[in-house]
Amino acid sequence: MHAVAYMKRLAVLVVMSAVAACGGADAEDGFTVAVIEPDIATVPILAAVDAVRQQGHKVKVVELAEPELAIEGLAKGDYAISAEATSPALIAVERDAPIKIIADAIGNQWAVYGKPGIASCDALNGRPFGIFSEGAVATAMAKEWVASRCSAGKRPAYLTIGGSDVRAQALVGGQIDATPLELADVVSLGESKFTQVVDFTKTMPDLHPQTVYANSDFLSEHRNVGQAFVTALVQEHAKINKDPRHLVGLVNKYLPDEEHDEVAEIAKRYVEAKLFDAAALTEKNVQGTIDFFVRAGVIEKGMTAKDAADLSFIKAAA
Repeated sequence: MHAVAYMKRLAVLVVMSAVAACGGADAEDGFTVAVIEPDIATVPILAAVDAVRQQGHKVKVVELAEPELAIEGLAKGDYAISAEATSPALIAVERDAPIKIIADAIGNQWAVYGKPGIASCDALNGRPFGIFSEGAVATAMAKEWVASRCSAGKRPAYLTIGGSDVRAQALVGGQIDATPLELADVVSLGESKFTQVVDFTKTMPDLHPQTVYANSDFLSEHRNVGQAFVTALVQEHAKINKDPRHLVGLVNKYLPDEEHDEVAEIAKRYVEAKLFDAAALTEKNVQGTIDFFVRAGVIEKGMTAKDAADLSFIKAAA
């Protein structure tokens, strides 16, 4: 199923749910934070939840398989806060769902990696280029890079072959010549096996593909709780940037069943890349993110940063 089309159809359900919603969760009775298949990028959010609990608030955490399910729950008021892909949140905002982006979850982790000798877009002309799906955010980044950096008439041959681990193995095995990969996958599989062709953090500095968002009714009715959460998340990111071993400790605490052999190196590289900064959002880069998804065909023109985000929480946390 085409990812963009799927998100747009689900967004209609979000709007229908939003119309029936009676507001955000009641903070006095507790509220719910939805997380999507927790990974190393999620553990600071779980730590922030615990910090809010220590302040006396009741918080339930639910794990979901897809960000679209979190968006639907936020629109209905079943969940107060969630964090993952930005694009479903923007689709819901476009359809007047009561959702606001309130912080950054993690910076842009994506880059294009190729086999040895691949150093430019033109070198990929006609060559097999692995993607997750036609509607994936990483695919949109790659296609925008190709459109802007390849010479006229030169394009790679896109092949849909699944997740980062599968594409990375296909690259190592010679089935493809290049593919977008996240930093964690590259570190885990061994950087010596790959050549970085383009780093989207540098070429698309205003794109923030993973953010934290909340039910806007909840934020209005329980601003102190929303502020406590955002402040705690900003503080957790600051602790990670001060000492990457803090991130290692969070992974050990919140993801005890995961393989942790490469966590220390991944944490070090995340800090070097400045990926953890919950307060990194500005009106400029939120608008830049919106504009990217307009160009990608995910949302229509006309949305502003103020429509999509409430940056007052990260400003107060600074």
